Amino acid sequence: MELITKPIIFIIFSLLISLSSASVVDFCVADFNFPVGPAGFPCKNPANLSVNDFVFSGLGVAGNTSNIFNVAVTSANDNSFPGVNGLGISMARLDIGVGGVVPLHTHRASEVIIVIHGTIIAGFIASDNTVYFKTLNKGDVMIFPQSLLHFQVNIGKNQALAFVSLNSAHAGFQFTSASLGGNDLPTEIIEKITLLDSQQIKTLKNVFGGTN
Repeated sequence: MELITKPIIFIIFSLLISLSSASVVDFCVADFNFPVGPAGFPCKNPANLSVNDFVFSGLGVAGNTSNIFNVAVTSANDNSFPGVNGLGISMARLDIGVGGVVPLHTHRASEVIIVIHGTIIAGFIASDNTVYFKTLNKGDVMIFPQSLLHFQVNIGKNQALAFVSLNSAHAGFQFTSASLGGNDLPTEIIEKITLLDSQQIKTLKNVFGGTN
C-alpha cells in the first residue's frame, strides 16, 4: 500500500507546484497589429505593456457635434482603449447639442447612462413594442437592456453631456436610419420590408451614402 501511495502523493504535489508557478492571465490588452475578431483582439505581448495601456483620456474632451444629428459619441472601447479588450466593459461620452439626438439604435450589450448636465429624453422599445421613456436631468441614471432599440434627445436649452457604460468591450452599434440608408439593397426591396415609400428611402440613401 505504501509503495502505491507515495507515487500518488508525489504526482499530486508536483501538480500543485506546477499550478502555483504557472502564469496567471489577468487581462488581454489589445494588439492592434492584428485584426479584431468576434472574441476581440489578440493579446499584446505582456513584455511590451505599460500603464498607458490601461488609461484613456479621450472622454475629457468634447466631441464635434457638427453633423446631421447634432451629436458626438466618443467611445472608449477596444478599438481605442486597448486595456478593456476581453474584459466585457466599455464607456462612451455623449455630447448632444441643442435639439440634437442619439438616433434610434441597438447593440449587443446592456447600457447604463448618467446625465452630467442638461435635460434629455431617453427611452427604449421592448420586444413587445412597449415604450419606456423619461425626461432625465443631471445625475439621473437609466438602463437600456441588451439588444433593444433605444434613443436620447436633448430637449433642453443648452448642450447636454452624458456618459454611458456598456457590458461589452465592443458593443457593435447599429443605427436604424444609417443601416437602412447606407447600403446597396434595392429601394423596392426596402419599400416592401419597411413600408416606407421610395422617396423616403431615397432621402435616407442620399444622407447615408447608399445606392440602388
